[in-house]
Amino acid sequence: MTDPTTPGAVQLVQAYYDAFNRGDAPGMLALLTDDVRHDINEGDTQTGLDAFRAFLAKMDAHYRERAEDLVVMATPDGTRASAEFVIHGEYLKTDPGLPEAAGQRYVLPVGAFFDLRGGKIARVTNYYNLADWTRQVGQGSA
Repeated sequence: MTDPTTPGAVQLVQAYYDAFNRGDAPGMLALLTDDVRHDINEGDTQTGLDAFRAFLAKMDAHYRERAEDLVVMATPDGTRASAEFVIHGEYLKTDPGLPEAAGQRYVLPVGAFFDLRGGKIARVTNYYNLADWTRQVGQGSA
């Protein structure tokens, strides 16, 4: 039997990526809980809307990205979801600690995982292959 909250969970995550693809940071932030936990790929865990807002601003300064081929799945109770997609991006400005940017384009498969609470996203965890990204932007393997 399908729980009626599941379609809401899928729609919530789809709305998050719709906002992402529009470059709509306020739209993304509106879908998050105040205490959202953000697990950054191969990086820190940050908590709260202010930290997420700062992360989005940093990303917008360094990258232009679009999520394509999005598939979203959710648990029957609607409390957890996952997404698989392909990021099509352009490296605009050097991100400190990473290779030099020169407008390189990249395509990466990504997995993302979500906790959902009260009709909002309470956790975002992203995974992608950083070594693959590094190769794609022309820096070889480190």
